Amino acid sequence: MPETVMDKLVSLAKRRGFVFQSSEIYGGLGSVWDYGPLGVELKKNIKERWWRSMVHEREDIEGLDAAILMHPRVWEASGHIAGFTDPLVDCKQCKNRFRADDPRIKGTPGQPDAQCPVCGTKGSLTVARQFNLMFKTFMGPLEEAAAVVYLRPETAQGIYVNYLNVLQSSRQKIPFGIAQIGKAFRNEITPGNFIFRTREFEQMEMQFFVKPGTEGEWFEFWRGERMKWLQGLGIRPEKLRWHQHGQDELAHYAKDAYDIEYEFPFGWQEFEGVHNRTDFDLSNHQRASGKKLEYLDPATNERFLPYVVETSAGADRTALVVLCDAYREEEVEGEKRVVLQFKPSLAPLKAAVFPLVNKDGMPELARRIYDGLRGEFNVFYDDGGSIGRRYRRQDEAGTPFGITVDGQSTQDQTVTVRDRDTLKQERVGAGQLAAYLKAKLAG
Repeated sequence: MPETVMDKLVSLAKRRGFVFQSSEIYGGLGSVWDYGPLGVELKKNIKERWWRSMVHEREDIEGLDAAILMHPRVWEASGHIAGFTDPLVDCKQCKNRFRADDPRIKGTPGQPDAQCPVCGTKGSLTVARQFNLMFKTFMGPLEEAAAVVYLRPETAQGIYVNYLNVLQSSRQKIPFGIAQIGKAFRNEITPGNFIFRTREFEQMEMQFFVKPGTEGEWFEFWRGERMKWLQGLGIRPEKLRWHQHGQDELAHYAKDAYDIEYEFPFGWQEFEGVHNRTDFDLSNHQRASGKKLEYLDPATNERFLPYVVETSAGADRTALVVLCDAYREEEVEGEKRVVLQFKPSLAPLKAAVFPLVNKDGMPELARRIYDGLRGEFNVFYDDGGSIGRRYRRQDEAGTPFGITVDGQSTQDQTVTVRDRDTLKQERVGAGQLAAYLKAKLAG
């Protein structure tokens, strides 16, 4: 079979240290991934940009970092224990498990005509059974006497149960929001497409609490803000689109919901959503906990339970969007060039420093330049192989600028700076490099 774009991207991600298969030396763990030196920087840059836009640049949003483990009644009140399930069937022959609505299944599971989509055996599929997507564990020294707790399947509930704590301690007034970045866990049945659908993932969520009756305008406001932010990452607008949930798609908590979809190599798929959750979560937690969660408007003395407009993005999926959107294959002077054209401010490495040859004082000057820059930027030093080969390695890493120290550099203290995208080169004074990079990396 010919190599697909995703095959090439997965290979590049491993080769250049973006993403590795978890526990690879033991054969790997299904749909769990580790971020390497460049991947962790890329995801960190995305998360920091999200946090800055949500929390630091706004007066009406506060930050939170809630625990992964929560009281099990949280998940009863939220509807996850009762409703967070998928109907599954098992093949008794090959032991594979499938969703009951998997389009590859021929016939009716549990009947003699049902055929396994993997091994092809007829009559081997079990009747569909409900399967909870939450990972279950035990809190306490002895499993049999311990309390059952769950790894959270979303970060939003930690925000709802802390809503009053944040409101009172920050002295905010409604409308206001709470933002959080954190790990979540789902025992997905059909994970795949690299880091798109995984069992351990990171969410960037913001819950915006508003007066009932105003949620419609805030819903539209946040739709506009989220699309604007994504395009600010340098993602091509023609690769993004909205998908509104039909009545049969809406989650149990949602009155209205829009997904932002990206055209991945495997098709249009959602990676972020904006949801009108009404007062579903707060009213359920108020009822289950017995704790009043109403807001008293100081201006009108009116009491009400806030409605919630949620923006929810997957940090891993957003990283995959950025990787896919940046991937290019070009021909330069008769040679194939693979390059990741990240927006420079998002790139894991901002610049690479190369001595043209390892003699005549060039390595020493290159090292001084490298040491001077790495206090302010994430930069890389490479003196191995031909200069062309070193450029190609940095193109694959998405490094926007290549700084080469040559014979002229030792005479006049200027260096060649090569632009990753245009391939143009210009001479810059070694002492001006920091200011040069700051100007180029702005935005």
